[in-house]
Parts: sequence; C-alpha cells; structure tokens
Amino acid sequence: MTAPASPTTSRFQTVIGVGVVLLALGLATGALSISSEAGYGGVGPNFLPWVVALALLLCGGFMLFESYTGGFRALDEPTGAAKAYWPGFVWVSAGLLANAALITTIGFIFSCTLCFVLAVQGLRGAQGDIDRRPVMLLKDVLIGLAIATPVYWTFTQFLAINLPGITGTGWL
Repeated sequence: MTAPASPTTSRFQTVIGVGVVLLALGLATGALSISSEAGYGGVGPNFLPWVVALALLLCGGFMLFESYTGGFRALDEPTGAAKAYWPGFVWVSAGLLANAALITTIGFIFSCTLCFVLAVQGLRGAQGDIDRRPVMLLKDVLIGLAIATPVYWTFTQFLAINLPGITGTGWL
C-alpha cells in the first residue's frame, strides 16, 4: 500500500474532483435546455448529454472520495519535461484555430487535415523529434487525409449529417 498523499497534493486532487463535478453540473444544466422529445430510436437529443453528465458526476464523486481518503493511489511518477513546451502549445493551438477558421472555406476534410499536420508538428517538437523535411510533411498530410476523409464520408453519406464540404455532392 502506498503512503497517503501530502496535504498539498490532496488539496489539489480535491480541486480537480470539484472541477469535474462542476463540469458535470454545467453539462446537466445545458441538457435541461435541450428538447427531450423522442426521435429516431426512442431517445431524444438530450439523452447523450445526460449520460455524459451522469458519468462525469460519478467520476468526480469517486475523485473526491479518493482525495478525502488518502489521495489518489498508485500514481506513477511524472514523466516528461519539468517545464511546458510552449512552441508545441502554439502549434496545436494554431491547428485548432485554423480548423475553426477554415472549415467553411476549404471544407471539413482539408481543414481537419491541416489541423492534424500542425498538431503533429507541435507534439513531435514536444518529444524532441523535430523533422520538417518535405517527405515528413507529405506523410503527415496523407495520414491526416486518411483520418479525415472516412470520418467525413461516414457523417455525410451514412449518417446524413451535413458537414462543410467543397462540393455539393457530399464526397469532398
């Protein structure tokens, strides 16, 4: 059995648990404003937000229980750098912001591919593996396309959910 957490660590763990509970309550509050009218399959559009809110509430409750009864147990020693890698944060943030800004202009597939390429640059840099050769960039673009394209097709062709595309056919 591991030793109980220090008071500072236990306090931090309690704050995390309270944050998860507050997030669950916020999601539940938002779910109240969604119509509960049953749709296809007998469940309404507010079903999934309620499920997620309840799961978060349970997780937050367990986290609070753990923090009050000795702290999170069997934690691994932290790995990674002692300080944050800010260039990686900038790369990933740029990817998310570019995706949000360009999704209606260049379509879902290409904006998500761009987001993937930029995020991978940041994550690789955080690992100390900075490789900006054109062949690596091409590889990242192809992987991004291989991920985004089936997701787009699944939503537009099989689930009939409209995502921004370049053409009106639903294939690009």
